[in-house]
Amino acid sequence: MVPSLLFEVMLIFLLGIGSQWVAWRYRMPAIVVMAVTGLLIGPIFGFINPEEDFGDLYSPIISVAVAIILFEGSLNLSFKELRGLGKPVFRISTLGAFIAWILGSLTAHYIAGLPWAVAFVIGGLFIVTGPTVIMPLLRQSKLNPRPAKILKWEGIIVDPIGALLAVFAFEIIAYLTANDPDGTKLLMFFAASVFAAIFGWACGRGIGFIFERGHIPEYLKSPAVFAVVIFCFTVADEIMHETGLLSVTAMGITLANMGISSVADMRHFKENISILLISAIFIMLTASLQVETILEIFSPNIIGYVLLMMFLVRPLSIFLSTFGTGLTFNEKLLVGWIAPRGIVALTVSSYFATILLEAGYKEAELLTTLTFGLVFFTVIAHGFSIGWLAKKLNLSMEGRPGSLLVGSNVFTVELAKSLAKANVPVIVVDSSWERLKVAREAGVPFYHEDVLSEQTEYHLDTIPYEYLIAATDSKAYNALACTTFMPEYGRTNVFKVSPYDKSGKSSEIVSKVGGRILFKKEVTLEDLIDKIEAGYVFRQTTITEQYPYKQYLEEKDEETVFLYLIKPSGQIKYYSEEMRTVPGTGDIIVSLMPRNKEQAKIQARISNSKTNVE
Repeated sequence: MVPSLLFEVMLIFLLGIGSQWVAWRYRMPAIVVMAVTGLLIGPIFGFINPEEDFGDLYSPIISVAVAIILFEGSLNLSFKELRGLGKPVFRISTLGAFIAWILGSLTAHYIAGLPWAVAFVIGGLFIVTGPTVIMPLLRQSKLNPRPAKILKWEGIIVDPIGALLAVFAFEIIAYLTANDPDGTKLLMFFAASVFAAIFGWACGRGIGFIFERGHIPEYLKSPAVFAVVIFCFTVADEIMHETGLLSVTAMGITLANMGISSVADMRHFKENISILLISAIFIMLTASLQVETILEIFSPNIIGYVLLMMFLVRPLSIFLSTFGTGLTFNEKLLVGWIAPRGIVALTVSSYFATILLEAGYKEAELLTTLTFGLVFFTVIAHGFSIGWLAKKLNLSMEGRPGSLLVGSNVFTVELAKSLAKANVPVIVVDSSWERLKVAREAGVPFYHEDVLSEQTEYHLDTIPYEYLIAATDSKAYNALACTTFMPEYGRTNVFKVSPYDKSGKSSEIVSKVGGRILFKKEVTLEDLIDKIEAGYVFRQTTITEQYPYKQYLEEKDEETVFLYLIKPSGQIKYYSEEMRTVPGTGDIIVSLMPRNKEQAKIQARISNSKTNVE
C-alpha cells in the first residue's frame, strides 16, 4: 500500500499522463495502456485501491469528472456542424443509435442475464464510441475522408446522447417494471429533467452574456467556466439525482451555439482538463476492480455478450440505418466494425452502477465488469485491425504522413508537386481564388477557404496531414496559423517561412510565436519564390554507403536550400535550424538548387559512366 492519500493522488495522475505519453510514443491505443497500468497497480499487485482509500469522496470525484468530460464533448455540438454532416452521419446518430440501443438492451437481458432496467441503461451507454478513442485510431489508420468523417462525427454527437439515454431509460423501465408503479415519481423526474435542461441553458446563456460584455477578464474565463460547470451539475443533481448530466450537456450545447470567440479557447482548456481527468479516472476505476471481477470478464455469458455486440448489433445497426444513403458496401462494412467503446462509457457506467445498486438492482454489480470487458475487447480488436481492414477494403489513404500548405504561390505549388511525387498526401489552402490559380493550373490538390475559418474545421479533413507549413506573404498570419494548429499537430510539426527580412530584422512577437522557422531564417518566402522563378529545381538525393552524407555536403552548391528529408520508414522531416537529425544511409534529401548546375552534375555523371563502360 502507498504511504499516504496524497502520495496515491500523485501516483494516479503521474501514471495516467505517463500512460498517455507511452501510447502516443509507441502509437498504441491509450485506453489499453491505462487499463494495463491500472490493473497492475490495483488488483494484481495491490498497491492502491482508490474506491476504499478515497472513501466517501470516490463517488463525487467520479461524478464531477464525468460531468466535465460530457460538457467538453457537448461543446463540439454546434448546429452549424450538424447541418453539414450529411445523410449518413445523421442517420447513424439517430436511427442507428436507436437500433443499437434496442438491440444492445435485448442482448444484455437475454445473453448477459441482466434485468430490464439495467439492460436498457447499459444499452444506452454502449451506443457511445467517443472522440477520445476514435480520433487517435483515425490518425493511425489514414482512412479515406468519407468513412473518417462518419466515424469522427458519430463519436462527437452520440457521446453525450448515450448518457442521457441511459438516464431516461432507467427511470422509464424502473417505472414500467415496478410492482406498484408510481406515476408521480416519473412525472417528478421528467419535471426535474426539464428544469435541468432549462437551468443548463440558463447557465450557458449567463456565462456567455458575461463573456460578451467583458465582465470577466480573459485569464479568468476558463476557470470561471470550470466552476460554473460544477455548479450547474451539482444544483441539478441535488434537486433530482441523475439529471446533472443533462444540465451540463445543455450548458455545453448552448455555449457552442452562441458564436462566442472565447469558446475556442475554452475548448482547448476543457480538452486539457478532460485528458487529465480521463487519465486519472480510468486509472482509479481499473485499480479499484477486484480480481474476481476481472476473472468474471471471461465467463461465457459476458464473452457471448461482447461478441454479439461486436459482430451482430453494431454491423446490423449500421447497415439498417444507412440504407439508401449512398454509402458503398465496403464503407458500411468498415463503419459497422469500428466502434471502440472508451473512457466515457466506463466512467458513466461506474456512475450508474452506484445508482442502480442503491435502487435495489443487485445485478448492477455486473455492470462495471460488463463495461470493462466490452471496452477492453473493442479497443484492442478495433485498434489493431482498423488499418489492416481499411487497406483490404481500399478505404485507406496510402502514402507517407501528409502536409498541409497554407498559402498558394509558385514555391508552395512546386513543393506540393515534389511531395506528391514522393507519394506524400498534400493540399494547398488559401482564401484567395486568384492566388489558387497557380495550384489549379498545376493540378495540385487545393482547398479554397481561410485556414483559420471555422468552416475549414468543419469541411476540410485534416486527418491525412501531420505537418502544417504556413507560407503566405503575411508573417503575422503565418505565426497565427501555426499557433492555432499547434495543439492539433504538435509543436514540432508546424512550420512557418522565415519572418525575417533581408536585413535580418523581424517583429519580436512574430519571430517568437508560432511554429518552427522553415529551412533557414536567412531564406525568406521572397527568396524561395525568386529561386523558383529563376529556374531552380527540386532534386532528390539518396544517401548511400558509396555516396555518404559528408560527400554530399562537400559537393553541394552553396546556393542549395535543403527542404526536407524522407526516412526509409516514410517519415518526413522538414529542415529547420532546430532540426537535429543527421541524414544516414537510405535517407533521401530533397533540395532546391540551380537548374544549370544540376544539369552539369547530371552530364558529368553520364560522362563518367560512359568512361567506365569504355
